[in-house]
Amino acid sequence: MYPVYITSIGKFLPGEPVANDEIEEYLGKIGGKRSKSMRRILEQNKIRYRHYAIDKNQKSLYSNAEMASRAIREALDNNAEDLFAQIDYLAVGTTQGDLLVPGFASMVHAEAGLPVLEIATHHGVCGSGMQAFKSAYLQVQSGEKQAAVTCASEFPSRVFKHTRFEAQARFMDQPIPFDTDFLRFMLSDGAGAAVLQRKPSDSGLSLRIEWIDNKSYANVYDVCMYAGCNKDGGPEGRAGWMDYASIHEAADDGAINLKQDIRLVNEMPKVGVNRFFELVDEGKVEPSEIDWMVCHYSSHYFRDEIFRLMQLGGMTIPEHKWFTNLYTKGNTGAASIYIMLEELLNEGHLRPGEKVLCMVPESGRFQTSYMLLTVVGSDNRIAREITMREPEAPKLAYDEYDEVQAWLVRQFVHIWVDFEQKLAHVPIIHKLYQGKFTLDDYKLLMENIRQQVIDGSQWIARAASYISIDHIDLRSLFIAHARDEHRDYQILERNYVAVGGDLTHIQSGDKNIGTEALSAYLFQRASRDNPVDLMGAMWIIEGLGCRMARYWGDMIRDQLGLSDEQVSFLLYHSDSDEKHFERLEAGIRHPMLTMDIAQRIVKTAKTTARLYLLQLEELGNV
Repeated sequence: MYPVYITSIGKFLPGEPVANDEIEEYLGKIGGKRSKSMRRILEQNKIRYRHYAIDKNQKSLYSNAEMASRAIREALDNNAEDLFAQIDYLAVGTTQGDLLVPGFASMVHAEAGLPVLEIATHHGVCGSGMQAFKSAYLQVQSGEKQAAVTCASEFPSRVFKHTRFEAQARFMDQPIPFDTDFLRFMLSDGAGAAVLQRKPSDSGLSLRIEWIDNKSYANVYDVCMYAGCNKDGGPEGRAGWMDYASIHEAADDGAINLKQDIRLVNEMPKVGVNRFFELVDEGKVEPSEIDWMVCHYSSHYFRDEIFRLMQLGGMTIPEHKWFTNLYTKGNTGAASIYIMLEELLNEGHLRPGEKVLCMVPESGRFQTSYMLLTVVGSDNRIAREITMREPEAPKLAYDEYDEVQAWLVRQFVHIWVDFEQKLAHVPIIHKLYQGKFTLDDYKLLMENIRQQVIDGSQWIARAASYISIDHIDLRSLFIAHARDEHRDYQILERNYVAVGGDLTHIQSGDKNIGTEALSAYLFQRASRDNPVDLMGAMWIIEGLGCRMARYWGDMIRDQLGLSDEQVSFLLYHSDSDEKHFERLEAGIRHPMLTMDIAQRIVKTAKTTARLYLLQLEELGNV
């Protein structure tokens, strides 16, 4: 029997993060009315952001199989080896695939373009991802397969579109039942994948699988989360949806709805914690040795209940060791455990020798899964391997009682979170976050942003000249900002020379096509009357200084073994741009701010963010 290692993990989260106040813009309002249950459900689950693979017109942007394949590709890309041709087993889990037939694994196999191999489809609810994990684990452990991919993907948003319930609500002459409405605000979309091999990765960290324990309690409990029947209805009592005279009749009767029996769901924590105590008694888990408790819980409510039950049993794992990204990534069901492990492994949280206990309770007809992992390998990708932080917008003070200011700041936050997430995938920044940044990368970055830095003070000064005398205080803010910026490029040039660059080379450099587009846009906006919408551009550019400059500067310094003086441009902006933010705060508090102006500011912020990404994507493309 071979040891089995998770050597790389990938994920795919579709679209932009969706905040709580946007949910019904995607899922729609049934009968044109807001859900009366939504606020209470969100207060209990405490999820702030999630991802949907549908747009606001409720059109699917991906298939479930495509999301799974994208997670698989990222997992393979993250692997130190070129494993594509060596993968000989694929295990896939999901709650609902794209088709009734064939199996989901067949669709994922084709979508991912993997070579001819053995496949296995695992169908369930949250536990199906762990079933797939164990299937792949046993194949590699036995020596039957040399390298396997296991993945899970969920696409519940498309079954919660309001159009699916309009006819049903009219047919029943009442709102849809709470057991369905509840899940509309609990579940979201995403996929995760892991590569399993007989040996650890040659570089970086791997996770050795010690054991996987899956237990079903369907013989004890009735169904809790289900679709395809009604417990108390149908033409013959509890009939399946195929027993109805027609699919339309089954749909109108609510039989096809995905729903959860709220009366039973509280049994889930009890089942999971009871199995934890059994594993301790069996000698498989020693609570004091666990460094990370990675638990999939669908709602913050269940976290509190799990803690309470463990404490009652006198056997718990301290709260600071528990890890989740439920609140920012959403409840992605079977994919959740993959998405959590991806963040732990790829974002620098783990250290060699640590023990990771994974827990996945399922409420379908009650199943509990546990997996124990040991972190192995070397973290010489820099203890310094760069912890990618959760996206978080820079703090901006405003009058919370002013509806326009409050709306503008909310939009700023959404724009920033999306911008920071996309930054992480720009090749030069992704390389930095992977600990693979080189001195040539640093020089190229400085060469390409120098022209944008020079232009910065110029477009701000031009904007100031177009602000009318009626708003002299606002004009003064722009002028002061331009004055602070106008010599920053000289610091950058000194850094360039300090790491061996030729001053004449950087001074004679041309703008890349992204910088060309960004500068042209900003100068064009600055040449209009009262161009106060450029506060949106300042939000993005100064936000980079406040939020990212020191973060990147520290990483570049540590990876390349440089001094603070050689990255001073980035370190300086971390401090100076905080002062600039005070002026931005004064700008959004200005009496001239109206909803029309706020909307223009938001559009300028979105455009600037996209063009700044383009500037970084096109390094060297002049």
